[in-house]
Amino acid sequence: MNARELKNKFVNFFVSKGHIEIPSASLIPENDPTTLFISAGIQPLVPYFLGRKHPVGQRLVNVQKCVRTIDIDEVGDQVHHTFFEMLGNWSLGDYFKKEMIPWSFEFLTKELNIPIDKLAVSCFAGDNDAPKDDETALLWKDQGIPGSRIAFLPKANNWWGPPGITGPCGSDTEMFYWANNSPTPKNFDPKNSNWVEIWNDVLIQYLKNDKGEFEKLVQNNIDTGMGVERTVAVLNGFSDNYLTDIWQPIIKKIEEISGKSYSDPQYQKAFRIVSDHIRASVFIISDGIEPSNKETGYVLRRLIRRSIRQGKLLGIDTNFIAQIAQAVLDNQNNYAGTYSELNQNKDKILSILDSEENKFRKTLTRGLNEIQKLIERNKNITGREAFTLYESFGFPVEMIQEEFYLKKPENPISSNPVLCLLANSAQVWQIIPK
Repeated sequence: MNARELKNKFVNFFVSKGHIEIPSASLIPENDPTTLFISAGIQPLVPYFLGRKHPVGQRLVNVQKCVRTIDIDEVGDQVHHTFFEMLGNWSLGDYFKKEMIPWSFEFLTKELNIPIDKLAVSCFAGDNDAPKDDETALLWKDQGIPGSRIAFLPKANNWWGPPGITGPCGSDTEMFYWANNSPTPKNFDPKNSNWVEIWNDVLIQYLKNDKGEFEKLVQNNIDTGMGVERTVAVLNGFSDNYLTDIWQPIIKKIEEISGKSYSDPQYQKAFRIVSDHIRASVFIISDGIEPSNKETGYVLRRLIRRSIRQGKLLGIDTNFIAQIAQAVLDNQNNYAGTYSELNQNKDKILSILDSEENKFRKTLTRGLNEIQKLIERNKNITGREAFTLYESFGFPVEMIQEEFYLKKPENPISSNPVLCLLANSAQVWQIIPK
């Protein structure tokens, strides 16, 4: 099953259950200064969980584009992504557990043809804020999931929200797939990495107030999330997400330009970072963001410049970012008819990426040489030197840290308090000249 088939199956399934498909919201939140990007399908819908009426109804479904930067340093492994697509369906004060659990089971076993013996679930164990969710566990048992494959886990594992200090929240039930060719264990051990989470049903029925107390909402709500990239990989038997149809056209273009092979382990991290970061950049630019020194523009600049650096590790010394972006745009099997902003802004996307690459290439080699000099002097970098590398050579502080770790893993500089301040303070970056 490819990505487009999965997305179509999900949307069509819930449309058949009386849901209305809504378009993906922009990656840039409206009227929400607490976050730079939309990172989950629920974010644009939060007001409707509190009782406001949604203009199209109480049952919704969509494919939401998301960006998460909290794990950006993890990108380069097999499973982490900056940009991803999230499948979601919502009940805004309509159906609840008794409908959602059977539907979840039906979609997994009938639409995706997952054998029941490959499935396990987790439920909320309960605490002082909310009771143990025995009801959901019983509903799973009614579907045929044995008790040995149901784990009760604490709030750290089976609770969502609120997205801010206050707001809607609730326990969740998560679905896991046994992603291994060996026989499925009789008992579900959530710590066993062969159990891969593929879907999450959030049972939103509480409001956390400004006193930190949990109140019952006026209505019960459902919010679900299924990551497209992870699920497609699992369904096709891949432990590496980058082997799916989502990524292969991009990977092949990088192979063509670099002359390197993705199958060579020494280059896989660079392949993944370039693929991930350029795809994310394409979507961010399509929603109106341009590279800059603050907020969303800074994130975009960091993604592009890190891609250029990783390209250099693949032996690419000339402009190539726009070519990779074109491979993303050409992947019509995944995105055609879904994100019209890609085609509408195609020329702008390619132009911005090429311009940003031109700027950084002028100073990249000299900046790397300066970092090498510091490393050869066997010293840690100071805050003043970090500023110089940024001002003179355009190196985001995270790239400086990454270069030091690449060359001197035994002496990382991430604990340097000045660098930590620079890396995490948007206000500091705003006063740095371009």
